[in-house]
Amino acid sequence: MIRRILFILVVMSIVSSVCAAQELSPKWEELTAPDFVKAIQQAKGTCMLPFGIVEKHGPSGPLGTDLLNVRYLSLQAVKQEYAVVFPEYYFGQIFEARQQPGTLAYSTELQLKLLTETTREMARNGCKKILIVNGHGGNISLLQYFGQIQLESPRDYVVYSYIPEGWNQKPTGDAAPSHPGVDGHAGEDEMSQVMVHRPDLVHPDRGASQSGADQARLKDLPSDVYVGIWWYARFPNHYEGDASASNAKRGQALTQLDLDALVNVIRKVKADEAAAKLMKQFYDDAKHPIDTKQ
Repeated sequence: MIRRILFILVVMSIVSSVCAAQELSPKWEELTAPDFVKAIQQAKGTCMLPFGIVEKHGPSGPLGTDLLNVRYLSLQAVKQEYAVVFPEYYFGQIFEARQQPGTLAYSTELQLKLLTETTREMARNGCKKILIVNGHGGNISLLQYFGQIQLESPRDYVVYSYIPEGWNQKPTGDAAPSHPGVDGHAGEDEMSQVMVHRPDLVHPDRGASQSGADQARLKDLPSDVYVGIWWYARFPNHYEGDASASNAKRGQALTQLDLDALVNVIRKVKADEAAAKLMKQFYDDAKHPIDTKQ
């Protein structure tokens, strides 16, 4: 009888601990200091930085579309694989939309400094694996460069940048695009995804009020020549495609594709041990390059 009672008490204690752990908010800003410590432990030092932007999203969508979508996706993902999610972050690269109302385009120096200090502070608070989840196409080159400069000096944490390939996935059937091949920034895909969680912010009826057609004003340049004004040359309205047919059903199908991929990424990052070891080896070798085996 005593053994049975002890067994029941142990099981109740385990269940209670699991329930308590599951009740921890994944949102950094909502945790108390003591709960933050528990959250970092539960996340195994894995923290996420959903990276959006504030820019025009055609005539139909909210300025914070990228931030709203990537944060929603991240918070849905950590319901399946727990990690601590950093507060709203939108200090990225968006110079190509400076001519549009509402755009927040921070200087290059500030972008890099904020990203460096933010990840450094996250690491100081126990985030030894920092997963930046990108939600904005204009951040891609910035994040690739930021990843490269992690090798500049030693650090005891790893920054992973996830640039979803889900942007290129297209649902079929009822959730298929209404006009295949013409959708892009602020078009049917993005607006449909916002409609999943913030339908009050999307106005499909305004989708045709501006042109999202490619103006091809640099068509005479070779395809392998890059010039910074390329986006403005093609889409001066900062709008690609047509958001008129946006709908939550399509958005849900797209979001599910992205969600499945992100959950898998979080799990892979949590399990990864190679990156940290390789970075330490690299930092050690870089101190004495003359001794590096040739």
